[in-house]
Amino acid sequence: MEISSLFCLLLLVLLLPPSSCLAQKQAYIVYFGEHSGDKSWEEIEERHHSYLMSVKDTENDAKSSLLYSYKHTINGFAAVLTQQQASKLSELEEVVSVIESKKYGMHTTRSWEFSGVQEDKPRLSDLVSKAKSGKDVVIGMLDSGVWPKSKSFSDKGMGPVPKSWKGICQTGPAFESSHCNRKIIGARYYVKGYEHHFGRLNETTDFRSPCDMDGHGSHTASIAGGRRVYNVSAFGGVARGTASGGAPGVRLAIYKVCWAIPNQMKSLGNVCFDTDVLAAMDDAISDGVDVLSLSIGKSDPYNYTDDGIAIGALHAVKRDIVVSCSAGNSGPTPSTLSNVAPWIITVGASTVDREFYSPVILGNGLKIKGLSVAPSKLRRNKMYPLVYAVDIQKPHVPRNESGSCIAGSLSHKKAKGKIVLCYRGQGISRYAGSLEVKRSGGAGMILGLVPAVGARLHADPHFVPATAVSYDDANRILKYIKSHRNPTATIVPPITIYGSRPAPAMANFTSRGPSLVDPHFLKPDITAPGVDILAAWSEKDSPTKLPKSFDPRIVKYNIYSGTSMSCPHVSAAAALLRAIHPTWSQAAIRSALMTTATTTNKYGHPITDDSTTDNSPATPFSFGSGHFRPTKAADPGLVYDANYTDYLHYLCGLKMNSIDRSFKCPPRALHPHDLNYPSIAIPKLKGGVRIKRTVTNVGGGGKSVYFFESWAPPGVAVRASPSVLYFDRVGQRKRFTITVSGKVKGNGYSFGWFAWSDGVHYVRSPIAISST
Repeated sequence: MEISSLFCLLLLVLLLPPSSCLAQKQAYIVYFGEHSGDKSWEEIEERHHSYLMSVKDTENDAKSSLLYSYKHTINGFAAVLTQQQASKLSELEEVVSVIESKKYGMHTTRSWEFSGVQEDKPRLSDLVSKAKSGKDVVIGMLDSGVWPKSKSFSDKGMGPVPKSWKGICQTGPAFESSHCNRKIIGARYYVKGYEHHFGRLNETTDFRSPCDMDGHGSHTASIAGGRRVYNVSAFGGVARGTASGGAPGVRLAIYKVCWAIPNQMKSLGNVCFDTDVLAAMDDAISDGVDVLSLSIGKSDPYNYTDDGIAIGALHAVKRDIVVSCSAGNSGPTPSTLSNVAPWIITVGASTVDREFYSPVILGNGLKIKGLSVAPSKLRRNKMYPLVYAVDIQKPHVPRNESGSCIAGSLSHKKAKGKIVLCYRGQGISRYAGSLEVKRSGGAGMILGLVPAVGARLHADPHFVPATAVSYDDANRILKYIKSHRNPTATIVPPITIYGSRPAPAMANFTSRGPSLVDPHFLKPDITAPGVDILAAWSEKDSPTKLPKSFDPRIVKYNIYSGTSMSCPHVSAAAALLRAIHPTWSQAAIRSALMTTATTTNKYGHPITDDSTTDNSPATPFSFGSGHFRPTKAADPGLVYDANYTDYLHYLCGLKMNSIDRSFKCPPRALHPHDLNYPSIAIPKLKGGVRIKRTVTNVGGGGKSVYFFESWAPPGVAVRASPSVLYFDRVGQRKRFTITVSGKVKGNGYSFGWFAWSDGVHYVRSPIAISST
C-alpha cells in the first residue's frame, strides 16, 4: 500500500467517531415478564447467563456484563450490551422488551394537621387511632437512603418486627446492623447501574450503604412513617412544633437507589438508574412490603413496556401492594407528568396554610410581606441603607446578571453594610443571591420573584438576613429606592403563622396532564402537601444542599418542597387504610383516596393555581381528583376496584399485551377508557361515547341507595344508566354506563364531574373532555 494511501486510512480512522470503530456498550434491561415460580434462584440466574452467552464472545464477558438478575417476581436481567447485542436479544420470542437504561431524578409537621390526620393537641386523630398508627404495615421507600440516627426513626415502644417480613439489613459505611431496628426493619442499596454509567462511586460524596448523605431520602421516609418528635424546628428556629409522619407506627424498609452525580452539586439533584430501581422493586415485593413509595421519575414519557417503574409497579400490584409515585416537578408546562400508569397512584403537590412571615419595613413606614426561614442578625430598631443590585454592580457586569445577584457581580465597596434588592431570574438558584450578598459584605437581601418562576413565595435558609417578596412588591421597593435619596429598610425576623392564605393551592412546579402515554386516563390522580414541608434531614448535608465550602451548616430537620414530599403523604394515607381495611385491594385504596378528595380550599372556594398571577382556579390536570382527605377515605361508601388481570386487559387494548406471556388477550380487547377507574378522560370527543364502570359497596350499613348527579362543561351532557344504584349488602357490585355526548366549546380540554351519593357518602369522579 502506498504511503499516501496509508496516511489517508490513518486520517480516516482518526476522524471517525469511536462508535464506528468500537461498538459502544450501555446498560440494558432484558425483560421476560412474570416468573413461572417453578425455578430456583440459581436456575434463574443460569438461564439469564445463557442468554448473555448467546450474544457474548466468552463466558467471562457474559459473567462480567451481568449487573442484576431479577429473581423474585420480575423475570429479567440488567446487563452491559452493545446495541447490536441488545437488538439480537429483542428479536427472541420470549423477550417482552429490551430497555436501554434510563435515568430517573428525585422530585424534589403542619401538613398532616392541615390534612386532618393529626391534631394540634398531643393526641391522635380518629383515623390514626383506628389504624393503630399503621402498626405492622410496611412502607418500602425507594430513595437516597436514610439517616438512621434521626429521632424520627427511633423504635422506642414499638413491638417486634412482623413475622411476615423477609427482608435484610445490608450494612456499609455509616450504616451498621444496629441501625436496623423495629422502625427501620430492612435496608438495602443498589449501585451497579450507577457505577456502570459513572464509574466507581466517589465515597466522599455518598455512602456505599443505605445511609443517606443527601437528605432527600430521610425527608420522604419521615413524612411517611416518622415517629412523633417534639420541639423540633427548621433552621433559624421557625416552624417549631412536633414532627411526625402520617403513619408513625408503620415499619420502614429502605431501598437506596439514588446517588450523587459526580462533579455536580447536590442542590441540582441526584440520579437513580432504572436498572437499580427495578432490582430494588423486585426485592421489595419479595421482602413483604405493603406500600411502595417512589419520589422519583423521568421528565420524558415512555410506554409502559419501556418504563422500569411501571413494570415493577405492575408486578407489585399483582401482590396487592399499593404503589405511590410523585407526578414530577416540571410544571406548569402541560403534559409533563411522570409515573402515569393506571396501576400507580400519581401524586401532585399543593400548599398548606402555614407561612414563615418575614416582612420588609421601608424607611417611609411601608410594610411589605416577605417569607423566609433565614435567622436575622440585623439590629432591632435599626434601618439599613437599601440599594438595588444593578446600581452597585462591578464594572463590565451585564445589567441582567447583576440584577439577579449572580456570583461575582456586586461591588464589595458599594454593598457593604447595606440591604440589597435582587431579582431571582429563571434557572437561577434561590440561594445564589444571598451567597453573593454575603460575599460582597451586604447586611441583608430582599429577593424579588420574576413572573417566569411563578407567583408562590418560598421560605429559604439564606446566608444573610433575607426575605422573598412578590414581583409586584419588589417593583414597589425598587420604585421607593429610585424616588428617595437615602432609602433605608429592615427585615423583620421570621415568625410562623397559620391560616394566612387560601390553601391548598397547586404548586407552580407540580407537573401537569394530560398524559402523553395514554390520554384516556386523567392524571395525576390526587394532590397532597408538597410545599415547605418540615421533616428529618441527613446531618451529612446542609439545609441548602450546597457543598460545605459554601454552606457548612448542619440541621436535623429541614424544610423542603416538591412532589417528592407530596408522594409520601399519600403513601402514609394508603398505609393507614391498609391497616384499617386489610382486605381492600390496592385499587380500592386508590379509589377511596380519589373519590373522597376535595376540589375546594379551606374557605370553600375552588383550589387555585400558583402558576397564575391572578389566582385562577386549578384544573384536574394539576390536582387530579383533588386534595386528599385521608379521614374521609376510611369510609368512602363505594370503590372502583380493579386487579392485575384487569390491567392486562387494559394493556391488550393498547396492544401492549406481551408483559405476561401466560395471559391471552380476548378477541375483542377492552377499550382503554373502560378500565374500572375513579376518573374519566375523553380525548377528541366526537358525538358521544359510552364508558363502563363498576362500583363495590364498602359502606358499613350494608343496605343503601345511591343517586347519580353530574356537572358537565357547556355543550356536553353526562348521563348514567341506571341513575340509581340499590345495594343490599357490603361487597355487592353494581355496573353502570356513563354516556358523554356533545361537543366541547373552544380548543383544548374542559372539565366536569359525576358523583354517586346516598346522603352520607359522596363518591365523586372528575372528567376531562376535549373535542380537538
